Formats: sequence, structure tokens, C-alpha cells
Amino acid sequence: MPYVLDCEIAANDEAAPAHRRMRVCAPQIAREAQPGQFAMLQTADGYAPFLRRPMSFERVLPEAVAFLYKVEGEGTRLLAAMRPGQTISVHGPLGKGFSIDSTISRHILVAGGIGVAPLPALADAVTRACRRPPDVVIGARTKRFLLCGDVFRSMGCEVYLATDDGSVGEKGVASHVLERLAPNPDTQIYACSPMPMMRATAQIAARSGAACQVSLEAQMACGDGACLGCVVESIFENEGEKMVRVCTDGPVFDAQHIDWNAHNFAYDR
Repeated sequence: MPYVLDCEIAANDEAAPAHRRMRVCAPQIAREAQPGQFAMLQTADGYAPFLRRPMSFERVLPEAVAFLYKVEGEGTRLLAAMRPGQTISVHGPLGKGFSIDSTISRHILVAGGIGVAPLPALADAVTRACRRPPDVVIGARTKRFLLCGDVFRSMGCEVYLATDDGSVGEKGVASHVLERLAPNPDTQIYACSPMPMMRATAQIAARSGAACQVSLEAQMACGDGACLGCVVESIFENEGEKMVRVCTDGPVFDAQHIDWNAHNFAYDR
């Protein structure tokens, strides 16, 4: 069940240029949070900004949860200014997270940019469920913006890197690396990245017969399905096209159920 709690900030450190990692003490939320779910964070006590900010759970710890975020607007600038010992209002856990099929032999996580945010928690869960860590593909514009590589390596994951400029890893995007890894029908792919890369990942999965789950991002005001500000177009075999809410029907979806040709995605990561 979702809570609305005032939580103490335990840490709020720089993770990379213009990116920070906040850890908050929230044992009730941590006990129920699942990989792929998110919380809505209140960034100020007053009405400016009025709306909470959606943040994926980067880690789910025994007594705390962590959020990885990019500092790029008024709300995240206010988050970045918060210090350990302060309290922050957290509404969560919200949404539908990832599903893990432990009978599948290979699990691959694909991330681009800040899309990596929900995947460390997922890597933890896959490792526990399958008794082996997943492979992880991370893409970024350049080396200095690569996130969480050391986090995944500390879990025992095989990590593959791609950068647009070739400053580290393979030159290109993460989906190119994924294709080279040759997924097959005994592979489960999980993706969270800019929309073009996620679309390419879904296409690779479809061609190879691999299952694919994607975590979508959309602008949302409430997180509870009431405002309908985060709807995207989906395709279901028996129902045809319909609109689904990222906040309650997702943010994690089967890639086959997303209409990748629609133009109502709010923005790319």
C-alpha cells in the first residue's frame, strides 16, 4: 500500500556531473517497494513548486530507499540543495514494477542515461531470484555521464558500456551492444532509456524472440491515476488500441503492448 511519510534524508551526494543520489530513511516503504516502482517526492514546504516529483527506487535497502536523479529543473535543484538530517515527504511505493521469471536462463538490463535509475534495485532482485547476477548494458553521451557501472560490478554483474563519442566502451548506443549480445527466446530483457533506444531494444527483442519489459517515463502530476496526465497508447491483442496510465498501469510494461509509433510520449530521457 502507498504511504505518505515524512522521511529523514540520510545522504544526498553527487553521483556524476549534474546527477545526485538521495537516500532516505523509510523502513515502511522499503518493506513494500518493488524494483520498477516509484515514489512522488515533495521538493518544498510551500506551493512553489506545487507538484511532487516522480522518482524511481534506485535501491531498496532494509531500512531505507535511494533515488538517483538528474538536476535539470526547479524541483530537482531544490532536491539537490537538501542536506542529511532534513525531512522530505515521500509518497509511495507507487505503480507496477518489474516481473522476474526465474526459469529464464539469461537476464539483460539495458539502460541509457538517467534511465539507469531503477535498474540497480532490479539487479539485486534478479540476483536473489535467479541465484546469478544479470548482464547489464549502460549507454551515455560520454564517459563522465555514465552512471552506476561500479554499483553493478559490485553485485557481480557483467557490465557492457557504450558512449556516443567512444570515450569509454563501444562507440554507439546501448541497443547496438544488446544486439551483439545475441538475445534469444531464453532471454529476458529489461529496459529503461531514452525513447528511441527503448524502441530499438523492443525491436531487437521481438526479432530474437526474447521477452522484454520496459519502464516508461511520462510527465505526471499525481502518481495515483487521477489526473490522466501520463497516458500513453498501448496495443492489446484482444482489445486493440487503448490508453494506459504510466503511473498506475506501469511504469513497467510488456514491450509488445506499447505502440512505439505513437507520438504522445511526454519526452525522452
